[in-house]
Amino acid sequence: MHRSSPPSASRPPLPPADPDALAHSERLSAHLRTLIRQNDDWLPFDQWMEQALYAPGLGYYAAGSAKLSPASSGPQVTAGDFITAPELSPFFGRTLAREAARVLTACDSLHVLEFGAGTGRLAEDVLTELHHMGMPVRYSILEVSADLRQRQQARLAPWQDQVEWLDALPDAFSGCVLANEVLDAMPVKIVGWIADSEDLSTPAQPVEYGIALDDDDRFIWQARPAQATLATRIEQRLLPYPGYRTEINLQAEAWIGQMGRWLQRGAALLIDYGFPQHEYYHPQRATGTLMCHYRHHAHPDPLLLPGLQDITAHVDFTAMADAALRAGLDVSGYTSQGRFLMNAGLPELLSELDPRETALYAQAVGPVQKLLGEAEMGELFKVLALSRGLPASLQGFARGDRRHTL
Repeated sequence: MHRSSPPSASRPPLPPADPDALAHSERLSAHLRTLIRQNDDWLPFDQWMEQALYAPGLGYYAAGSAKLSPASSGPQVTAGDFITAPELSPFFGRTLAREAARVLTACDSLHVLEFGAGTGRLAEDVLTELHHMGMPVRYSILEVSADLRQRQQARLAPWQDQVEWLDALPDAFSGCVLANEVLDAMPVKIVGWIADSEDLSTPAQPVEYGIALDDDDRFIWQARPAQATLATRIEQRLLPYPGYRTEINLQAEAWIGQMGRWLQRGAALLIDYGFPQHEYYHPQRATGTLMCHYRHHAHPDPLLLPGLQDITAHVDFTAMADAALRAGLDVSGYTSQGRFLMNAGLPELLSELDPRETALYAQAVGPVQKLLGEAEMGELFKVLALSRGLPASLQGFARGDRRHTL
């Protein structure tokens, strides 16, 4: 029996889309309606999110709309939908390169593998810094977006002898893995608890939310009882508060499980926004963390403008660490982005700047403050290190390691 969810929050005002973009969105919407009808008139949200982001030729990451904004666009930027740490400052990639160099030295490798390389800015900065350090690495990129892959190839043309693009996961890999804002874009299950309003003595039931169609063919939320395996996850992680709705990222857990099969020696540095499980599923976070990004407007409605907006969810880092341990990997560190960058060598890089050149100094340091600030990216973003066969500890977690909170 279907259970309808509570009505969504009022839809936010967003910048208008041009006619071509709206036509593209309608083509994806037609595709989604077909899938809903073919799937017993209900599509689990993770399948909706998968198609909205990655459907060939239609999804947000599979089509050609601008996604990431260049840092040079300034505070009034309108191009793209969001900006990432590598786009803010080259010091992010340069510092990450220093930690990658320690990993490569420890595992006797010169191979870096990046997932979801965006515009290629992080790869460019990492390659540049490693070159200055005398490390001629082989740099592999696995990118699901054809549009972003083309942008990466153009940007990294000067490094073409060192860079390759992969179409699938490697069978075996030794070296350093980089994944900046990758886990948050993996499709999530939307789950929660629903109580029978007519019988208050009946315990709340675990449910999974999906997308259905109303009588006018509009997309609507709808809940169904969670299947047994998912219901067990819900019962293990969420307190049974009626009306509580949140996310479980089974695809990210499976991705880390796969890493346990192909990472032979080395470490993966996973950078993303999120919390340990006891904070993620807190009673006060009763509507979850799902967020959409369209032209630098953040809002919580993933049913708007399919194919034109990014859809993300925060990362449950406890679940990621547990998945790593089940896969035979070591959890080598967990801390805030700000603390990681300070440990890994950012102060030394900043010391190369001349503060007497006030304009250039301010231009360089301003974005760094966003990377480090507790009220900015420094605390919201975390770094999780997973490893195998790594004899040395990682400098990025030398102080402020928070593994005890997972």
